Amino acid sequence: MDIVELIAGYIPLKRSGRNFKALCPFHHEKSSSFMVSPDRQIFHCFGCGESGNAFKFLMRYERMEFPEAVEVLAQKAGVRLPEFQKEDSAVSSLITELYKINEASALFYHGNLNSVAGQQARQYLVKRGIKVETAVLFKLGLALETWDGIITHLRGKGFALATLEKAGLILPRDSGGYYDRFRNRIIFPIRDIKSRVLGFGARILDSSLPKYVNSPETPIYTKGRNLFGLDLSKDAIRDSDCAVIVEGYLDFIIPYQAGIRNIVASSGTALTQEQAKLIKRYTHNVVVVFDPDSAGEMAALRSLDIFIEEEMSVKVATLPQGFDPDLFVRESGPEAFKEKIDNAQSLFDYKLKVLKSRFNAVDIEDKAKIAGLMLLTINKINDSVLKSEYTKKLAQELDVKEEALHAEIKKMSKTAPSAKSAETVHPKAAPASPVEKLLIKLMLEQTELIHRVKDHLGPADFADVRVGRIIEAVFELSDKGSAIEPSFLMDHLGQEDISRLICESVFLPEELSGQDREKLFDDCLLRLKQEKAKTKRLRLHEEIKTAQGAGDQEKLRLLLEEFHLLVKKP
Repeated sequence: MDIVELIAGYIPLKRSGRNFKALCPFHHEKSSSFMVSPDRQIFHCFGCGESGNAFKFLMRYERMEFPEAVEVLAQKAGVRLPEFQKEDSAVSSLITELYKINEASALFYHGNLNSVAGQQARQYLVKRGIKVETAVLFKLGLALETWDGIITHLRGKGFALATLEKAGLILPRDSGGYYDRFRNRIIFPIRDIKSRVLGFGARILDSSLPKYVNSPETPIYTKGRNLFGLDLSKDAIRDSDCAVIVEGYLDFIIPYQAGIRNIVASSGTALTQEQAKLIKRYTHNVVVVFDPDSAGEMAALRSLDIFIEEEMSVKVATLPQGFDPDLFVRESGPEAFKEKIDNAQSLFDYKLKVLKSRFNAVDIEDKAKIAGLMLLTINKINDSVLKSEYTKKLAQELDVKEEALHAEIKKMSKTAPSAKSAETVHPKAAPASPVEKLLIKLMLEQTELIHRVKDHLGPADFADVRVGRIIEAVFELSDKGSAIEPSFLMDHLGQEDISRLICESVFLPEELSGQDREKLFDDCLLRLKQEKAKTKRLRLHEEIKTAQGAGDQEKLRLLLEEFHLLVKKP
């Protein structure tokens, strides 16, 4: 699919010479620095450095993984992707069938809610503060007080009972046959980021227990891998750069209805690593809201470390005793709820407050317990400065020696080293020179120049190692007779900083005639050859000094000969 057509579907583009420009969608700016090249099928922002091809734009803008971006672009372009392998066809068929069943079920339940039989349920929703348009937006439904309502409806549409069981909608009877899982309950469809129905949450209409019954795990629904409402709130989360996390369906729906759109619900389960990664696609900042009871506080504590491991900023907002987000917004209003969010405590302060309420901070043994539990969180902070400052603050709060806390952290690191500490840290590459960038641009625009570069320079002759990798890949593709397009080259190399460098080079503001280009190309080659000779002279100079110091006369003679030959070259 053409990149200009794709990006123009998200942001307004204006023609700028051979290219298009716009305000960057990835950072706030007043003047346009976001460029799109229809010739090269790439984009680059000179403000924030974001760059890439159509896949990268879709992944970055929609917060998709690469396979999802491929699927979406294929659909937009009308391209049929290769079918699953035969051994996967049965699984693929089942998954497709389950999505169809869930969608049909959601429509059925929603129809029940709007029927004569749904009057009591509609009154219940009004009592809970849910407007009619909100019930429509969330496709809220009703499971009637019958044992075979969904069975009869879906069998009439040709779905098999065995598949309905796999969807988690029906249960087998001990005496044979099946019955509906959900009966006499308000239905909350649980959707994924693509708004596909994965399963259902169901709330009882009276005071009987259990209050909620949820779909079991199925081939398309795994608890802890999705967040309720994210398909509706993802844009607001991205725009506000913050996600507010609540527990239940109504805790999400009521604030969302009141205008608080950057919100998601964990559906009453403890937050998981997968959910943290899902939120991280849209923001690195979260505020967790839990009921101020014992269970809620401990759940919050268990959730905090997950976000720290993902290097996200997490705060905790507390509500008055006896209030959840649903009730608080209905009684105090959305502005009061926003104020609670704005005044959320840092993870450090909240956790320490909770632990001090459970342990006696004056007692020596309790003090050690508090320190140990706090250090479990602090030790997962990747930023050394933050880790040090939080350790210092904890020492002050507990009136213990900072050195003792550092010693405990060292013990933890030895017994449970983090994955990040084992990773190799690569030094940040120095910026490529303008001459190197210009040479890349000229080679990509006039591929017949490639062999001339190859006659004079090799990948190792470039000061910037990223440029060397680009040149090496260009030589390799040229030898194979492959097309050398920037977009393909970026995918071939698969490294973000190299992709950015390619885009920076392509978008260099240079408009010259063919004759001027030849002279510019020759100048680039000459400059780079001079730089190569200068680097070699400096290296030989250092080696000569080393040979002199070591008294190695034979090596010194050979180095001096090489040096004099290099100096004599024009």
